[in-house]
Amino acid sequence: MFSGLVYCADCGARMHYNAKGNRREDQAFFECGTYHKRRNHCSAHYIREAALRQIVLKHIQAVTGCILFHEDHFRRVMHEQQKARSQEEIRSLKKRLERAEKQIAELKRLFMKIYEDNAAGRLNDERYEMLSTACETEQRQLEAEVIRIREAIARQEQQAESLEQFIRRIKDRAMEIDHLDGTILHELIERIEVGAPDKSSGRRVQHIHIRYAGIGFIPIHELTERETA
Repeated sequence: MFSGLVYCADCGARMHYNAKGNRREDQAFFECGTYHKRRNHCSAHYIREAALRQIVLKHIQAVTGCILFHEDHFRRVMHEQQKARSQEEIRSLKKRLERAEKQIAELKRLFMKIYEDNAAGRLNDERYEMLSTACETEQRQLEAEVIRIREAIARQEQQAESLEQFIRRIKDRAMEIDHLDGTILHELIERIEVGAPDKSSGRRVQHIHIRYAGIGFIPIHELTERETA
């Protein structure tokens, strides 16, 4: 059910599903993939599938309740969050776009220079072929990156529509969200990040971050607090 969704919040690696060979659902768990392979690169932490299922279902139901009973409030809070996040992300993406486009322009000037040097006999054919191939390869990579960056900017600028689509999906699915199934899970959720447990308080506290498809993290505690304020 959670295939491809569960990641380590500390190192970013995908968490591996482990049923310990007995296939008992109550014993199955996810463990950090990095720690599983290279123990000195991350910490030993895991979460039982049954616990994750319960946490995720409870979170989806809380989000559903916010939308069904406080839709305007939910939309307002999420718009505020998206606006702040999108502005910062768009600024960062535009800086990357500017750098990539500047590098492409420099590569084009360099290509013309080596072409002229080759034509004038200042650069032999073997050296010209090597340099021109390197320029063309780097330019193709940068042009592909420019396309990815422009697509990312467009996605950020379409956040408002993504939010409305998410609200419609939740409302359409509301009557079905009394249990989890793979279809609902993959339709609504993009990524689940599981942190290492913190025992400093004497209790085992483990943070789970849920990113919803198209809109990212939903601050459920803030939504609940502001509903009752």
